[in-house]
Amino acid sequence: MGRKESTRLSIELERHTLENGLTVVLAPDSAVPVVAVNVWYGVGSKDEAPGKTGFAHLFEHMMFQGSAHVPKGKHFELLETAGGSMNATTWFDRTNYFETLPAHQLDLALWLEADRMGWLLPAMTQEKLDNQRDVVRNERRQSYDNQPYGDWHERVQAMLYPPEHPYHHTVIGSMEDLALAALEDVESFSLTYYRPNNAVLTLAGDFEPADALSRVRRYFDEIPAGDPPPPIPGRIQIDPVLGRTIREEVEDAVPLPRIYLAGRIPAFTDPDFYAADVAASVLGDGRASRLYRRLVRERRIAKDVTAFAAPLATGTSFLIIWATGHPGTDLESLGRALEEEMDAMSEVGQPEVERAVARTETRLLRQVERLASRADLLSMNQMVFGDAARLNTEIDRLRAVQARQVERFAGKRLGQDNRAILTYVPTPVEP
Repeated sequence: MGRKESTRLSIELERHTLENGLTVVLAPDSAVPVVAVNVWYGVGSKDEAPGKTGFAHLFEHMMFQGSAHVPKGKHFELLETAGGSMNATTWFDRTNYFETLPAHQLDLALWLEADRMGWLLPAMTQEKLDNQRDVVRNERRQSYDNQPYGDWHERVQAMLYPPEHPYHHTVIGSMEDLALAALEDVESFSLTYYRPNNAVLTLAGDFEPADALSRVRRYFDEIPAGDPPPPIPGRIQIDPVLGRTIREEVEDAVPLPRIYLAGRIPAFTDPDFYAADVAASVLGDGRASRLYRRLVRERRIAKDVTAFAAPLATGTSFLIIWATGHPGTDLESLGRALEEEMDAMSEVGQPEVERAVARTETRLLRQVERLASRADLLSMNQMVFGDAARLNTEIDRLRAVQARQVERFAGKRLGQDNRAILTYVPTPVEP
């Protein structure tokens, strides 16, 4: 398979910074009369102090509970009535809010986002906090505590990161910390992190840039800047590898045996992350991947396999693979097979790398095609790398990865000195 010629994306964009520090990215595209509005705040679970875990996600919920000029429940109603859709997510390094709606309704989305950025606190009540705290605690029960394999995040993160590291705890947080969240915590969190100088606002779609910027200024200019966010709590710098293989076995009410194997890798902001991402794809992306071919098709000791490199930006990220066995699968054999495949990454062929890169490139192009995900990628590149236009050269960085780089990464990061292995064993059925 030959190397393709250099191909760069050609997303037209402008960047502006308002006097209050809000970064505005404008990416006009008149192909369809739709606009995507995307806001990234530079805050996630990594910014939570001890005893406050889960608060970034809880605050995301609070952002939909009304603001000074928007009654509770009206945010969704107004956007849906206008033909739009919206949502939000919280992760380790960021929280994002996004809407897609007809282009002529742009003012509505800007007004709603500005009102909760600048005037959320006057509408906050203890009743709203109690309600959303219960919603989040129930979400944890459903997604983590009462879901088969649901606590794998919590267990693997605790194996990979020491207690003082900001990635040690999950985004959802602990039940105990959520129960203690107070109204003054909402105020402090808003004034600390939800300020225009800690945010990126991206518009992608059918608009004229000068007019869109004028509209942005109309709604956001009067929001005051905040102080620079405080340093990330805890200890960010840790060893690049675990130093050993750590094992944990859990007997639980899971339908099938499963093994998770994880290790520390370079952060998303490190150029070596691309080799890690390609390595994960070679291992477990698609039916031509090594793990699927050898464990599922040939040896038939696994029902499914997955591998991915998490794009975490603070210090150290992680790569994880998992394999689900069949009923009665010998877990020792399955675990040994997974480790053998990790060891075998010391030799990687260029065709494997090019297949992996092609799959990643295809996913990226599909994301760029959609206005909502295009806006999100632009916000991400601006927030994480300080350059939204960096998205236009992402394909070149992917295609630059060579087999020798993947092999070098594997030699440094996929060995037995950097493995956290979590095994789920189904609870025996009572006779």
